[in-house]
Amino acid sequence: MSKVLVIGAGGVGTVVVHKLAQNTDVFTEIMLASRTKSKCDNVAADIKKRYGVEIKTAQVDADNVPELVTLFKSFQPKLVINVALPYQDLTIMDACLEAGCNYLDTANYEPLDEAKFEYSWQWAYQDKFKEAGLTAILGCGFDPGQTGVYTAYAAKHYFDEIHYLDIVDCNAGDHHHAFATNFNPEINIREITQKGRYYENGEWVETGSLEIHQPINYPEIGPKESYLLYHEELESLVKNYPTIKRARFWMTFGQEYLTHLRVIQNIGMARIDEIDYNGQKIVPIQFLKAVLPNPQDLGENYDGWTSIGCRIRGIKDGKERTYYVYNNCSHKAAYEETGMQGVSYTTGVPAMTGAYMFLTGKWSGAGVFNVEEFDPDPFMEKVAQSGLPWNEIIDGDLEL
Repeated sequence: MSKVLVIGAGGVGTVVVHKLAQNTDVFTEIMLASRTKSKCDNVAADIKKRYGVEIKTAQVDADNVPELVTLFKSFQPKLVINVALPYQDLTIMDACLEAGCNYLDTANYEPLDEAKFEYSWQWAYQDKFKEAGLTAILGCGFDPGQTGVYTAYAAKHYFDEIHYLDIVDCNAGDHHHAFATNFNPEINIREITQKGRYYENGEWVETGSLEIHQPINYPEIGPKESYLLYHEELESLVKNYPTIKRARFWMTFGQEYLTHLRVIQNIGMARIDEIDYNGQKIVPIQFLKAVLPNPQDLGENYDGWTSIGCRIRGIKDGKERTYYVYNNCSHKAAYEETGMQGVSYTTGVPAMTGAYMFLTGKWSGAGVFNVEEFDPDPFMEKVAQSGLPWNEIIDGDLEL
């Protein structure tokens, strides 16, 4: 039915390609490209062994627009799925415009020299994509992504007005390393060490890094200390649901992880600026990334679960109501299916599902869109069939 090209052969890219290969009725030709072609070849060989599906591979520098354009024009994909680094979102979007390809990503653009999460850079492409008759789907992982779809589903079926939104993200798994990050270490540490921020009464309230925290009870897991962070989907959700009075994002961290993180910050290894080392320019956080465990290699001994969802309060038919929608994902089950741990799995499955929605015509339109702007129902059905079933608690005690 359609060609699709995936950029990025990390843990998420690996899961995306596995899921594309399970849906060859829609994804008739699949290409995986990254800076290191051998990584793509390894994924393709595993896919061939598991499903008998041929995956084409290519080398490409996602920072280089002419290289991307040459590849896109050669393969001619209907859709480009960007699971490379957030720094590369704009170059890939530029290449899609030049080559006439539609676009989907899982994380918003972030400048290389500043840990800043903001959709303004990508929203600025609205007119370009609209005039070109192309679609750009932003933030179609789990958070952002599935959490936006959950909110849209709640708004469609359970609320006349959403007033309070708490996105809760728990990783209760154990990878049996002293310190490791579940996705790209550079991006992970930049995200966690920036100042917190939440939305309340029409304004953004800034907090210290991990300053606000409290125990939250997660289904089938129990209470876990959860820390308030800023996360990009808050920006689009409060824009698209203006009745929201407060929106927050919470994530769990173990004490050992936080201790290592404080040491990393205190000794300067979280720095994102260049330093001179023996006559060479290096970025400390990029050096740290090189010596930490590769997130792709965590899955084999990873046990436990993730639990991610939305806790919502608002009004329906003039009465207050609550709604909690969530998914619990087993690291072990994710590894057995794809060779990757649960955090990569929960990001990759929604990315494939968004691509499936677009290529089957269930999500459409020219311009730049966040996932909550589309019909959530077909997505919810497909994502549940694809490995991320969802649960809901209606009018329960949300604690928050």
